[in-house]
Amino acid sequence: MPRKKGNDGAGLGKPIAFRLSEADRAAYLEKVTLSGLTQSEFFRQAVLTNRTRVIARPVDSVERRRLLYIFNRTSQNLNQIARRANSDHTSGTLSEATYEQLLNQIQMISRYLKATLAKVD
Repeated sequence: MPRKKGNDGAGLGKPIAFRLSEADRAAYLEKVTLSGLTQSEFFRQAVLTNRTRVIARPVDSVERRRLLYIFNRTSQNLNQIARRANSDHTSGTLSEATYEQLLNQIQMISRYLKATLAKVD
């Protein structure tokens, strides 16, 4: 059976793929089955006739992307400090008071970073 040709007569050429969770896949396949179309036909019809509602994600500013990069790096360092403090505390080489101070400082830095990020854009 020859392949169907699109509106311009050029035929179908380039595939488009996307991933779904098991639940979303089941819902998608149910809709395809109820439509009586193939998966490709269903998808083309939904997208090309604008029977979809796309909610665009807001575009992050350059400043926000830079802050996210810095915060991600900082959080990795904070996590290393927290692990070391916990390890030293567990082994008995870190006093309870110093351990509490470190945890409080790490939590304060975390809250500051989150508050700063919320103020960007």
